[in-house]
Amino acid sequence: MAESPAPALALAVSAERFPIAGSFTISRGAKTEAVVVVASLHDGAVTGRGECVPYARYGESVESVSAAIERMRGPLAAGLDRAGLQQAMPAGAARNALDCAFWDLEAKRSGRRAWQLAGLAEPQPLTTAFTISLGEPAAMAAAAAAAAARPLLKIKLGGDETKGGDPSRIAAVRAAAPNATLVVDANEGWREERLAANLAACAAAGVVLVEQPLPEDRDDALLHLARPIPVCADESAHDRASLAALRNKYDAVNIKLDKAGGLTEALAMAEAAKQAGLTIMAGCMVATSLAMAPAVLLAQRARFTDLDGPLLLARDRSPGLHYAGSLVDPPEPALWG
Repeated sequence: MAESPAPALALAVSAERFPIAGSFTISRGAKTEAVVVVASLHDGAVTGRGECVPYARYGESVESVSAAIERMRGPLAAGLDRAGLQQAMPAGAARNALDCAFWDLEAKRSGRRAWQLAGLAEPQPLTTAFTISLGEPAAMAAAAAAAAARPLLKIKLGGDETKGGDPSRIAAVRAAAPNATLVVDANEGWREERLAANLAACAAAGVVLVEQPLPEDRDDALLHLARPIPVCADESAHDRASLAALRNKYDAVNIKLDKAGGLTEALAMAEAAKQAGLTIMAGCMVATSLAMAPAVLLAQRARFTDLDGPLLLARDRSPGLHYAGSLVDPPEPALWG
């Protein structure tokens, strides 16, 4: 007997807003809420969900991402599956939402967990970084002191150079959190002429990793500079196709599902990065537990985990991931996968 075709998938798209506790500030600006786009796929029996964050840095908006997902309504009704999605859409937030919705749908259809479908070992709890937003040295020191018991802090730098600039900021943070492991994220905010001094200040503060110190289109300077600390690509790395350009510039890569275009590509990118000798960070945008849940599977392969998005919100969705301090548990099926 011929196998019956899979039922057509119905698509729903929604934008949701979640207030941030205080504000989230990086070198490109500040925001007080996280605006996410959720894609839902329904086959008549079960529903799979995926969440993404449109990233203005890459020309994305809530409207453009929602429209890109909506354009898949016809192909989905005609039988588009997760494998076909990889060619039907480019890497980015829109494909991430649909890719993760497919994983969730496949798990619910099969009665198996997403990690089993991916051929992964059962995921374990992970220690996530906790972000300290960019600000004046005293404000950053106060925030770091409040989070000093957390084992891993991610420090946003790339601010103006008054009052001692970023060297003063990182020194103030280290004094306020003497026992925490520190990583730094400059979000493309440093200039080449300040690169060596800023890296030296980070080294003096015991920072173990510096993310994206220079703009993506000006990071060739990293080819010619002795790096006292490993340097991690973020804005310079998207999917597997971007890895070759990182050679001899970067020691690590921050893989985010919104950049890679979903868990499918992110897992493949992690394997390719490992083969290229790059240390892996599993990162996130500021979003809810629905966006973090698939990234927890990716993070099982990472040296550094940065999945603190829900910890930065005034409220998360329910059910959400369980955080005990900085320890995050794998998702339960009611949330995702």
